[in-house]
Amino acid sequence: MSENLLDGEQPFTTDDAESWHRVHPISPLVRGWVAVVAVIFIFGRNSLESVFTRGWDGGDSLTGGTPALFIAAIVGGAIVIFGAAFFLSWRFTRYQVTDEHVHINSGVVFRQQRRARIDRVQAIDVVQPLVARAFGLAELKFEVADGGKSAMKLSFLKLAEAKRLRAAILARAAGVALDPAAPGQVQEAPETLVLALKPGRIIGAALFGSTTIVAVCVIVAAVVAVAWSGEPGILVGAVPLFIGIGAAYWKNITGEFNFRVALSPDGVRLHYGLLETRSQTIPPGRVQAVGITQGPLWRLFGWYRVHVNVAGYGTDPSDHGSRTVLLPVGTLDEVMAVLGLLFPDPGVDNPFEVFGAGLRGPGDAHGFVHSPRSARWIDPLSWRRNAFRATETALLCRRGVIFRSLQVVPHERTQSLGLRQGPLMAALGLVDFELHSTAGPIRPLVHHMSLANGLQLFDEQAARAATARRIHRNEKWLATPVVEAVEPVAAPADTEQHLRTEEHERGY
Repeated sequence: MSENLLDGEQPFTTDDAESWHRVHPISPLVRGWVAVVAVIFIFGRNSLESVFTRGWDGGDSLTGGTPALFIAAIVGGAIVIFGAAFFLSWRFTRYQVTDEHVHINSGVVFRQQRRARIDRVQAIDVVQPLVARAFGLAELKFEVADGGKSAMKLSFLKLAEAKRLRAAILARAAGVALDPAAPGQVQEAPETLVLALKPGRIIGAALFGSTTIVAVCVIVAAVVAVAWSGEPGILVGAVPLFIGIGAAYWKNITGEFNFRVALSPDGVRLHYGLLETRSQTIPPGRVQAVGITQGPLWRLFGWYRVHVNVAGYGTDPSDHGSRTVLLPVGTLDEVMAVLGLLFPDPGVDNPFEVFGAGLRGPGDAHGFVHSPRSARWIDPLSWRRNAFRATETALLCRRGVIFRSLQVVPHERTQSLGLRQGPLMAALGLVDFELHSTAGPIRPLVHHMSLANGLQLFDEQAARAATARRIHRNEKWLATPVVEAVEPVAAPADTEQHLRTEEHERGY
C-alpha cells in the first residue's frame, strides 16, 4: 500500500489497483478541535466558577473539594481518548482514484467502503474552513448521481492536492483524451473570470433582503405589544429573535462575500466565502433547473437571485442551501451572463427580451401564455403573471407578483410531468402544471392554466423531453460527440383522456 501524500506541483496520477492514499495526518486535529476545546471549556468553567464562588483554599482543591489533579487527569484522559479516536479514524481512512471510480474506505469499528462512478459526478467543491485554512488544507466534496447518500468527502488534503484531485476527476468525467506519453497526468484546467460581486453589493443585498422584512415585522410586533400591555419587559422575549436575525445577516454577508463566477473547460466555477472559503465546480449539463427570484425591496435596485437544482445539493442540510446559489445578487445583465454559461443555446433568437419578459411580466408578450380570466376568482393578483413559454431547448415557468419567480428547465432534464386539479379549479376550468426535478430549492410550477393549455403543454412537453433526452445522451462533455439522427416524437392527437382524475402524472 502506498501511504505517500502528493506534494510539490506534479500532477495527479491515476492509481493502480494496489495504490491507496491517506488524507493529511493533521486532519483529525482540524476535524476534532471543537470536541477537545469543549471538554476543556466545561471542566475549566466549573473550576473557575468554584474559585470565584467558594474561593481558593490554598490546597489541592478547586471545585467542591475535588482535587485539582483529579480534574486535570479527567481533562487529560478525555484529550487522550479523543486523540486516539481521531488517529484511528485517520489511519483507517483511505482513498483511490482510477479511470472509472473513486474509492473511499473509512471507519474503525463499523467499516464503510464507498465507490462512486466518475462519469456520474454532478459537482465538485473544494472547501476550506477557517482552521483548515490556517494549515493550508482543504476538503474535497463531490456529488454523485447515484442512489442513497450522494455526497462523498475527503477531509482534509493539501490545497494543491485537492485541486489536482478535482482536476483528475473532472477530466475523466469529461472524457478528456489524455496524453499517450503520460496517460495518468492531468493538469488543472484554466478559468476565465466572468463576474465578481463587490462587498457593497453583498451587504446591500443582505440589508434589503427578506431578513429585513422579518426584522421590521418583529420590531412592529414588539412595539405594539409594549404599547398595548404597558410592560417594557416584553422586549426581553424578543431578544432571541433579534439574535437570530443578526446571525442571519452575518451568515448572508460572510457566506456570499467575495463571490466570483468563472468559466473553465470543467464547467462553471463559483468562489465565495469570508471565513470559510468554497470553490464549486458544476460540470456542463449537470444543472437540472434554474430559478430566478426577486423580492419587493430588490425591485428598487433591479437585483435578482439565481438558484440551481443539482443532484445531491438539495439533500445536504449542512450547507443551508448555500451551495445551490449560482448568483446571490445580480442585475438583469449579470443574470443573463450567468444563464449564458449554463444554456449556451437558449432556443430563441431574442433571449434577452424573452427572459426579460419572464422576469418582469405580466402579460403574454414574447410568446408567454398566462392564466385565463376565470383564474381571477382564486388568484386576483397574479393571474396574468402565472405563465409559461417553451423554447427549443427549455421550458420557462413564471409566477408571483410580490415575490417574482422564473424557473427554467432544460427539456432533457425533465424528470416527469404532472397535472393537478381540485374541485374549485375543475369548476373554473383550470389546472396546475408541474415539472418534477431533483431535490432542491426550485419546484417548477405553472399555476391556474386553462384546461386546454394544460393538456396541450403536457403532451408537447412530454414529446420535447423524450426527443431531447435521446439527443443529449453523451454525459462526457469533452469527448468526441457521436451525432445520431433523431426523429421528433409527435404528441397524441387526443389529449382529453389524460386528465380524468384530480391528479395525473407521467414519468420517464
